[in-house]
Amino acid sequence: MRRIAVVGLGYVGLPVAVAFGRADYSVIGFDINAERVRDLEAGKDATREIDPSDLNHKTLRFTSDPAHLRAADFFIVTVPTPIDDARRPNLAALLKASMTVGQALKSGDIVVYESTVYPGATEEDCVPALERASGLKAGTDFTVGYSPERINPGDRSHRFETIKKVVAGQNERTLDIVAEVYGSVVTAGIHKAPSIRVAEAAKVIENTQRDLNIALMNELSAICHLLDIDTSDVLSAAQTKWNFLPFTPGLVGGHCIGVDPYYLTHRAEKAGYHPEVILAGRRINDGVGQRVARECIRRLMRNGSKSKLVTVLGLTFKENVPDIRNSRVVDIVHELNSFGASVQLHDPLASPADADHEYGIKLAEIDQLEPAEAVILAVPHEKYLKSGWPFILSLLKDARGVVLDVKSRLDRAKTPPGVVLWRL
Repeated sequence: MRRIAVVGLGYVGLPVAVAFGRADYSVIGFDINAERVRDLEAGKDATREIDPSDLNHKTLRFTSDPAHLRAADFFIVTVPTPIDDARRPNLAALLKASMTVGQALKSGDIVVYESTVYPGATEEDCVPALERASGLKAGTDFTVGYSPERINPGDRSHRFETIKKVVAGQNERTLDIVAEVYGSVVTAGIHKAPSIRVAEAAKVIENTQRDLNIALMNELSAICHLLDIDTSDVLSAAQTKWNFLPFTPGLVGGHCIGVDPYYLTHRAEKAGYHPEVILAGRRINDGVGQRVARECIRRLMRNGSKSKLVTVLGLTFKENVPDIRNSRVVDIVHELNSFGASVQLHDPLASPADADHEYGIKLAEIDQLEPAEAVILAVPHEKYLKSGWPFILSLLKDARGVVLDVKSRLDRAKTPPGVVLWRL
């Protein structure tokens, strides 16, 4: 049985490590964040994806000491691959992880990458880093594979074990071993891609397709508002057709959908092709936050509001998860500030320290929120929805004002008197 090391214990890596631990593999969970490792050893998962009982399996151990990686012979790399300020791929963490793994490599070992990359990155960028650090030769002394992650944070139905796994290998023998290892824990089945580049492309295309579909809905929303039609009503009618895809408008952030298309467009432009449709979709989705903020200001002016105090609910990139990476709620806040509005922001799941560090945003406690002229329900956490309209009204000055329900989750039929409701 292979001795597995999972490098990177975030939303992707931790479920992978736990799944192999449950199957009685010897698993080393490695992360450079010593505090994260200490929390996991204590049975605490800040991502809220794993139950504490799954963190103390006898064959699973966590470490921030790279020397421990030498005990493994099958490495799974699951570190983040974000974009930089110019929206170009940032492979710094991936290359650093490759160097760390390379220092632990031995003859016969296999390295599998799950991090999202552009087609060609595994063999053109990661393999040279492994070779430099190890002094070994890929394809001769060790081999590599690729298996794109498909983790959906907060999704309790689609888990690592229940999502079909795409795998690829540097050669047929490696492909068979990678398929066998993953197939021993993934119950949904294995798809063998014909090459690593195909598997890499499949990953970025999956999320690019979703990004474009959401962009279409966001553009539809803008058109519907110009025609004085409710977008949700239109979608409810259209979805009665059997082959209509159930996408909805909204903010597109996070570590996947709002990032992955730029990996594909970067590689396309490097090859001499300028992708127009993909980048157009990105522009539409990246502009939704500004649009929400401007609609808020427009309605405050129509309402004759003397001040511009706005309460924004939710900072995380999606509901019911604590992850604030690439949050597009920040766009709403910045745009409101540009109009001279005062913004107070609350999120029951986001870390105040992370919000301050990443965005310079101070999160407020519920009892610190002053009565506002407008409330924007940006992220519909379950805690907000359970409280419903009474909670929203309690945040408005004199229980009157403007409410923007970005994802149309409040009951429109129960909109209280004195409230101006806007939905994306």
